[in-house]
Order: sequence, then C-alpha cells, then structure tokens
Amino acid sequence: MRRLLLLPYTSCFISLTALFPISATADSNASTKTPIEEVEVIGVKQRLEQAGALLDTIQKTEVIGADSIEAKHAANLSEAIAESPGVRVANECSICGVKRIMLNGLKGEHTTILTDGLPVHTLISGYYAVDAVATTGVERIEVARGAGASLTTPEAMGGTVNIVTKEEFENSGAVDVSAGENGFRQIGLLATAISDDQKSRVTLIGQFDTRDQFDGDNNGVSENPFQENRSFTVRLSHDLSYRDNIVVRYSNVYSELFGGPVLGKNVGSIGQALASFANGTSQQLFVNNDVNEQFIGQPYETAEWVETRREEFSVQWLRELNDSWNLRLSASYSEHEQDSFYEGFDYFGDDELQFYDARLNYLASATHQFTFGIDSKTDTLESSSIAGQASPDYVADSFDYQTQGLYFQDTWTPTDAIELAFAIRLDKVEADFTDPAQPGTEIDETIVSPRLDGRIFHNEKWTSRLSAGRGYRAPLSFFETDHGILDGDAGFAIDVDKLERSIAGSYALSYEGEKFVSTVSLAWTEVENLAGLSETDNGIPLLTQIDDKGAVTSADIALSYPLADNFTINFIIESYNYDDNFKESYTIAPIEERINFGFDYDFSGWDLVVNASWVGSRDLTDYGYEGTDVAGSGINKPTNAPSYWTMDFRIAKSLSSSLNFYAGANNLFDYNQAADESSPLFFDSEGSYDVTYIYGPLRGRELYAGLKWSF
Repeated sequence: MRRLLLLPYTSCFISLTALFPISATADSNASTKTPIEEVEVIGVKQRLEQAGALLDTIQKTEVIGADSIEAKHAANLSEAIAESPGVRVANECSICGVKRIMLNGLKGEHTTILTDGLPVHTLISGYYAVDAVATTGVERIEVARGAGASLTTPEAMGGTVNIVTKEEFENSGAVDVSAGENGFRQIGLLATAISDDQKSRVTLIGQFDTRDQFDGDNNGVSENPFQENRSFTVRLSHDLSYRDNIVVRYSNVYSELFGGPVLGKNVGSIGQALASFANGTSQQLFVNNDVNEQFIGQPYETAEWVETRREEFSVQWLRELNDSWNLRLSASYSEHEQDSFYEGFDYFGDDELQFYDARLNYLASATHQFTFGIDSKTDTLESSSIAGQASPDYVADSFDYQTQGLYFQDTWTPTDAIELAFAIRLDKVEADFTDPAQPGTEIDETIVSPRLDGRIFHNEKWTSRLSAGRGYRAPLSFFETDHGILDGDAGFAIDVDKLERSIAGSYALSYEGEKFVSTVSLAWTEVENLAGLSETDNGIPLLTQIDDKGAVTSADIALSYPLADNFTINFIIESYNYDDNFKESYTIAPIEERINFGFDYDFSGWDLVVNASWVGSRDLTDYGYEGTDVAGSGINKPTNAPSYWTMDFRIAKSLSSSLNFYAGANNLFDYNQAADESSPLFFDSEGSYDVTYIYGPLRGRELYAGLKWSF
C-alpha cells in the first residue's frame, strides 16, 4: 500500500488516466491499424489529488457539497452549515446579529474557519464575518470536529470549518439571481477559464446579497439587522512544471450591518440614526418603559452599526521532490477592519493576520508516512474609540498574539483494516494586550499538544473512528462573551494570564450499505481556564477566566436512506450535555436537543427538497437568564424556552440544459421568538437595557424565487 501523506484539506495526490490500446477492426486487405495509446496529462496537483481520496481521512469529516449548499439556497457560510450534525450557528445579539459557529457543543471562539486549508480569518472576523462569507464558487465545506482537527490549527478546540474554492477544468460560467421577502436580493457570478496548454486555471467569483431588518413584534426595534454583503475572489492555479504547482488566491469582502430603530419607521437613514447622538438621552426608550410597547427613544440609543472590510491573500507552492518526498510551502495574510457604533459608543479595530507554514511529507514505507512541519502565526489588533478616549481612564483592547510551532505526524497502516495517525505539536505562545495601561505580557507559555486518530474497517460496511487530543487557545477578544464591546466606553480590563486548554475524545461508528447509510458519534471535551466576561467594581468590562474546568458531552445519529430511486430521506438527532461550569461561561443558551428531518424528491422534471428542524425546550436559569420586560417592575421574563419547529423547502425545475428556475421558503411557518414568544429585549435588575434574551429564531419567513444560467 503506497500513498502520499499530505496536508489535511490540501489537494496533493498523483494519478495518470490512460486508455489502453484497442485494436481496430481489420479492413478489406486484412491489415490492422496501429494501436494508439492516448494519455491525458494533467497537473501535478490534480495527479497527486486523484491518487488517493483525500477526504477519506482517518478523522471523521462531514462534507457539505455544492449541490447541498444550492439545495438549501444558502447565501452565506452560516446558512450552509447550520443544520449539519454537531454544528450550531448561534445568533448572539438581536440588534447587530453576531453569529458564532459552534462545534460539538463548544463555543464559537473554539472553532477555526479555514479557506482552502489556510487560516485567513482573524480573531475578530469570526463575529460578523460568517454572514459575509459567500457561497458562490464554493466547491464544498469540510467540517472536522474535535480538538486539533488540523495540524496547522491547534487553537481549534471545537474543530475546523474549511471552505474549499471551486476549481474547474474547463471554461465555464454561471449567473444566479434571486429575490424574496424582507428585502432579500442575491446575485452570484462564477467564471472559470483554462489555458490552451491546460497548465493554468483561473476561477473568478463575485456575490452581492442584502436583507432588510426584521421586527417580529412591531415595537420599532429590529430583532435582526439590515445586512449588505459584497465579495470578489480570484483564484489562480498554475503548474510551473510536471512536478510543481502554485495556487494564489485573493479575496475582497465588504459587509454593512444596521440594527435597532427600524429604517423608514423610527428614522430615515443610518446616518440620521447615528447623528441623533447629539440630541442627548431620552427619559424612556419605550412607552411605559415596556420593551413590548413602541420605541420612543433617540434612534442611536438602540442603534448598532457595523461596517467591515476584509482583504485575504494566500499562496501555496507544492513541489513533488521524488516518489517518496513532497514539499508544500504556504502563506496567508488578511486584514480585517471594523468601523462600528454601539448605542453611543464608537469602536474601530484593525486586525491583521499573517501565517506561514512549511511542510515535508515522506512515504517511508508501505505502512509508514511521516509529516514534518514548522509554522508561524501573528495576529495583531489595533483598536480605538473617539468616545472612549475622551475618558482619561480609557484602556484599549489592542493586542499582539504570536505562535511558533513545530509538528510531526506518523500515519501507520499496520494492516489493510487499521490506520493510525499520531501527531504532536510544540508551540511557543505569546499574547500581550498592548495598551500602556496593560503592562507586561499576559500569556507566555510553551505547550505540547498531542493527538491520536484511528480508523478501523470492521468489514466492507462497518467502520470505526476514534480520536483523542489536546487543544489550546488564547482568550483575547471582548466580543467573545455578550460582545462586551458594548460597555467599552470606560475602557477594558484584563485578568487573563493562562491559555485555555482542552482534552477531547470522540468515537464514530459508520455503516454504509448499498442504500442505507448511518453514523453514530460521541464526543467529550473538557476545558480548563475558560474565559468569560465580568465587570470591575467600577462597571468596566473585565475579561477573566473561571477557576474550575468545564465539560460538554455530545452525541448524534445521522441516517440516510433512498425509499426509491427518486426519493431520499435524511434524519439527524443530536443531544448536548453541559456541566454547570460550562453553562456559566455561556451568555446565550445553546441547543441541548435537536432533531432534523429532510427529504429530496424528484418528480416530472422537478426537484423538491424539504428540511424540518425541532429544537427542545431549555431551562434558561441554567445559563443565568434574568430580566424584566418593564423597567423596575420586578416581574421576570419567562425562563423556560419552549421547544419549536421550523421548516424550509426549495423546489427547482430545469427550463433548458442551461437554465434552471427555483423557488422556496426559509422558516416557512414564520415562527420567530419576538412574535410568538417573548422579546429578546429586556431590563436587568438594575434597570439597564439589554438585547440578549435570546433562545429562538430571530427572523421570520422568507419566500424567494430565482434563476440560474450556466454556460
């Protein structure tokens, strides 16, 4: 068994496609034509990729393909993966729409987002960026759950989400245009071009999408913000020689969010809302100080506006040294700028990420494959606030974060039925909050992170996967808990001096028959030094760590079965158990139980996809929920989050070989928390207004229709 071991999520295998000689039929003179051997020569990257199924990894990896993304009509990353096993996309603010991707029940900051296998998302881009990550031009999304899910992402204590850019091998193009309720508009453009010598391949991607605010209870304050996203991406893959390939990718992303006072009802424009800051404060935000009544305050008092600009650049060079050795050098850079306004407090952040990786892969024998690597990552945030700096005691949350790592992996295949991969990293980690009022380096540690993955083929149908390992993370951002940036006008206080460290283990048993496919998964993760947000005696946001360890256990079952050639059903059931310490670290109550049921039905040229989700009830007091609808009333809001169902569907029809029509609905029955249960707005015990009493969907039904033209 000879295979090349290469980077997870990296296309690096060799293959040669050949048509064997076939003798032609004899002519009337009984002569035969000379047999012709036709050889298709493709680039080194594709040859290396096709020689082994890279996604057939030892570690359990869920793959969300382009067809699945299209069937969901997912405009962005969060919509594409929201219903996947072990994945929860949490909305952590009813005004600005912060979205966090949670894997195996861990928090959003424990998930690492990769693009083509490389980190390009900074520490603060994971809060508003996931709704701006376009799905146009995405070949697939790979979700690997568990600590240390990739050799180059040890901070991924919950796992990684890898977005793989489409690479075509022919000249092609596509235009996808759709529109719907609540101001939904989307245009997706995709074009690929191949050089005459087949050595160069270019992918061009553009997407624009927008949605209006959503105010389910019509009190004049939105539960979901207006959002506009624009992105452009170019990807070039070029074979420098028979053994060399280089991939260069550039992406430019713009996003604007505005939530709070409803545009066109309470205020005419975003500019007017922000300018109302000059009018001072109002006596009451709502009629009778009741969040269920009409908003009557100054528009800025509930307004949150976030404008982000991100540039991403990455380059990967693959060199096949010989039949046993190959080398990959990688570099990525991104700059994420955020200009924002939070109910009277302005915040500007410039976050830059640089990553470098060098890796050697060696096929030592038929049973051992070695990987040796070194990498370096630097993440630097420089923040400022005009309102904050007016205070002599203001302290910025700027930081420098650096890691240098060495890693090694041995993949051992003792038999055809057993595969084992042992990996270990040695990292030097430094984290420093750089404001002069934050003296000294907060974190300076050297940490060893081992990981073991195993795969056992019991027979042709049954397969077991086991994983165990350590992860770590430096808690650095005030956005992580209740996006504590909201109270930052007096500055920020730091009480962090240790890395978060995790120990995790998981087991998955898969069955793949001729029709029926199923996987049962169990995972357990324990985290020490969990970060959380508190406040000082002066009411200043304090980033701190809890003393006790927290743990979460997750279990899920995924089933798929074709009832007929044109009718397939899918079923997922999930359960999460959090201990008290882990619950204490949450601001927004996570899902504890979820069931997902769907089917895909083809009939008379139509394709119907239906997906229904059930979320179980929760006791909100377990997560620290308390508050009132009426300021000072003493009458608490409900602390039992009821169970609920939501349903999506999409129906599509091919009008011709190149033109498709589709229509559908997200949240078909229009269930949303504000209209059907309770407002996410509340007053705390001290009479302060807040926006995070969240436990259900915050956006209602969205009907849509569109056309896709492929050429």
